[in-house]
Amino acid sequence: MSNLLIVLNVLVVLGMIVTAILACHFEDNLAAVIALGVTGIFAAAEFLLLHAPDVAISEAAVGAALTPLIFIIALRKIKGRDNK
Repeated sequence: MSNLLIVLNVLVVLGMIVTAILACHFEDNLAAVIALGVTGIFAAAEFLLLHAPDVAISEAAVGAALTPLIFIIALRKIKGRDNK
């Protein structure tokens, strides 16, 4: 069981790294924000694997839901001004 947990940890950390790099390389701001939200989901999964469910819930709420939502709202307001 320990080997499975190590493999799962490695996969989640690799997912975090890949989505963070993608967030930096995307030209479209909305795609970058979505990649940032997926990074938050991977971080929450890693906290769950590390047996910290309270931190995982906080990370899922803030890092995967609230922060991308605020960024998306800000992007929509900025794009609305550009069209006028």
